Amino acid sequence: MGRPAPHADYDVIVVGAGPAGCAAAAALAQEAPQLSVLVVDRADFPRDKPCGDGIAHEVTQVLSDLDFDVERVFDGAAEIGELALRSPSGVQVRRQMRHRVHVAPRRIFDARLVDEVRRCGIEVRRHSARTVEVTADGVRLDSLRARVVIGADGAESVVRRAAARPRPGRVALAIRGYAPELPELAGAQYITMTDRHWPAYAWSFPIGDGRANVGYGELLGDRPLSRADLIAGMHGLMPGLATPSDLRAHRLPLSSGRPPIPDGPVLLAGDAQSMINPFTGEGIFYAVVSGELAGRAAAQALTGGGNPGLLYRAATCRRLGRHLRHTSALARLGGWPALVDAGLRAGRADQRAFDDLVRFGLADGLLTPRLLSRLRFRG
Repeated sequence: MGRPAPHADYDVIVVGAGPAGCAAAAALAQEAPQLSVLVVDRADFPRDKPCGDGIAHEVTQVLSDLDFDVERVFDGAAEIGELALRSPSGVQVRRQMRHRVHVAPRRIFDARLVDEVRRCGIEVRRHSARTVEVTADGVRLDSLRARVVIGADGAESVVRRAAARPRPGRVALAIRGYAPELPELAGAQYITMTDRHWPAYAWSFPIGDGRANVGYGELLGDRPLSRADLIAGMHGLMPGLATPSDLRAHRLPLSSGRPPIPDGPVLLAGDAQSMINPFTGEGIFYAVVSGELAGRAAAQALTGGGNPGLLYRAATCRRLGRHLRHTSALARLGGWPALVDAGLRAGRADQRAFDDLVRFGLADGLLTPRLLSRLRFRG
């Protein structure tokens, strides 16, 4: 580890030790091991995090590229090869995915990522961030100083609020818990949607011990949403579901309403940058990719010169720009449940179109010509 620059305690401070923060720290260690890096989080690990627990194959690829020991990270996690989808009008498709996915409770997954970051020699410390101030020579985070701060502290990001960044434009509210798998869904990931309070959906992801991570999410709008509303929505879409345990609600800032990435030494990644897929609620892929991009941008700015925010914005455009434009364009048409119906009919008719749908919803896929050519609207 290198010594911090003059007038700074650290070269980079990463706020938040979830997937986005750990990816940022690993990218910094890989890109510029001479930089001094501190990761802070308000919680000790292991700790729980409300989430669907589903981890796409593409996440594993990113972690492997960042030198995480993925065999250790996913040791004991359920591996799922089948995905079942149900559209708002009842169109159903159930197929094998091109790549198996993991379902790993965040209490285990996140703690193992933190262990991997520590293995790289990076300090991880418990600290609740409260204030962020950009100064002439860097950033002051409470009593700490850094040349760059990466905020990876979730949907309710303290860094985002303290840095006076815009709030996300589109936000969903979700609740998740754990319940015995429904027999008809055994061994498969399941996502089911409804046109009531559209867009809204429920999910069931098996965790390998006879239980599933189950939940329900809905776009926040004019209708107030209570805990009882969310639980009722879950049971309405999955009849026969037992009462879940460990129910916890959380906000999902959707990528279709993400604020722009500004110049400067304060970068946001993952949920803090509103990186949540607007159609599936998937956020772990976006978290590790945006964390990696933020870490590399910070390293390049500090070792080669340049504006960290500008470098991060350019890297995000190159890596995710087309995908995010496609999701945003489709979200603008998202009031049409018929669009989702058509997509699922395409996936039911063609395995390759189904694979395109999966990558679009779980990673960085595009609306491919093959998928678009099969979209046929009825009525």
